[in-house]
Amino acid sequence: MNHTPTRRPGIAAVMSFETRKLLAQKRTPITLVVAAVIPIIIAIVMNGQARPPKDTLFGRFIHDSGWSMPLLLLGFAGQWLLPLLTSIVAGDIFASEDQHGSWKTILTRSTSRTQLFVGKTFVALGFALVAYVILATSTIVASVVLIGHQPLVGLNGQVIASHDAARLVIESWASVAAPLLGFTCLAIALSVLTRNVAVGIAAPVALGLVMQLVGALGGVELIRPLLLTTPLEAWHGLFADPAFSGPLVVGLVVSAVWCIVSITIAFVVFRRRDYLG
Repeated sequence: MNHTPTRRPGIAAVMSFETRKLLAQKRTPITLVVAAVIPIIIAIVMNGQARPPKDTLFGRFIHDSGWSMPLLLLGFAGQWLLPLLTSIVAGDIFASEDQHGSWKTILTRSTSRTQLFVGKTFVALGFALVAYVILATSTIVASVVLIGHQPLVGLNGQVIASHDAARLVIESWASVAAPLLGFTCLAIALSVLTRNVAVGIAAPVALGLVMQLVGALGGVELIRPLLLTTPLEAWHGLFADPAFSGPLVVGLVVSAVWCIVSITIAFVVFRRRDYLG
């Protein structure tokens, strides 16, 4: 009698299961809706203000060009919103299993720990990117619709044509995806290490604020490029005259290092921890 060997579920099966589980949670659609709606509300409110925030980067030009508002909001988003946006899922995706005591059930299935880790990690990274694309798209579209697509004044007072400004704004938002993934991986590591949902979600935000405070201090020039928050501002060079991209390249490398170190630590701990004892 021939027995057909049963194919073990792989990473795709884990991702499918985790995605369905994620979509079944109320916070997932709420987070995505907030990412889409909040930029519109902020753009409407700030556009209605008689006095623009002149003390902020590009703030003084928000009534003159629709390309200023996305850059203003990008600066604010990097301070706390982006770490929070990504840690909502990444900081919970492993720790929630500890909270519900479900590891014994999950790990006794035929899926290996490596496949489980990779699948969960891909889902967390995917959610972060989807939420970020929604946030960026909503911000840019709302700003252009409300204000227009007039030429933009650069950091050195140069006038940037509308089509060039559109490209630079999109590139600026795209460049921040690298540190966003860095914070996602950091949240995953904290989720694994602490086994606590609250810490996994809140700690990346707190660490991001601490990094910003450290980066603003004097005498930390050697440390500042290594902080995960520094790449959040690397896009500024795109609007200088002449433009420079050195900080963007450094930011990509720094973000990649944070991703690799965080995921490696999380993976090693996850592989070695005794969940069944």
